Amino acid sequence: MQTNVGHFCINVADLERSVTFYEEVMGLKLDQRIQIPNVNEAILVGQDGSSGIQLAEHLDRTGVIDHGNAFWKLYIHTDDCEGLFRKAIEAGSTSNGAPQRLEQWPVTIAFITDPDGYEIEIVQSHSE
Repeated sequence: MQTNVGHFCINVADLERSVTFYEEVMGLKLDQRIQIPNVNEAILVGQDGSSGIQLAEHLDRTGVIDHGNAFWKLYIHTDDCEGLFRKAIEAGSTSNGAPQRLEQWPVTIAFITDPDGYEIEIVQSHSE
C-alpha cells in the first residue's frame, strides 16, 4: 500500500486576493477552480505538480477567518529563501522571522503571514 498527502484546504476571506498572493508572490501555479454550493475554491500547485494548497471562500461568511488553535503553519519550499521572503514583505506580508540559516539542519528558514493571517515558513534546503 502506498499513501501520500496531495494537498490541503484552508478557508480564505477573499479567494481572488489569496489566489493572487499564492501565484504572484509565493510562485505557485493555479491548477483548477471548483464551484460547489455556497463555496468557491481554487487549487494551486508547486512546480512539480505533486503538492499544493486548496483555498476555499465560503460565500455565506464575511470578515476575518477564525483560525482557532489547531492549525500552526504552512511550509513553502524554495531555492531562494531570502528572495521569496523579500518579495512577500514587499507585497505586504508581515515578517514573523527574517531568513536565518539553522546550524542543526542544512536549511535557511523565514516566517511570514499570508493575507488571511496564516503563518508560512519559507524553507530553503542546502546540500551538505
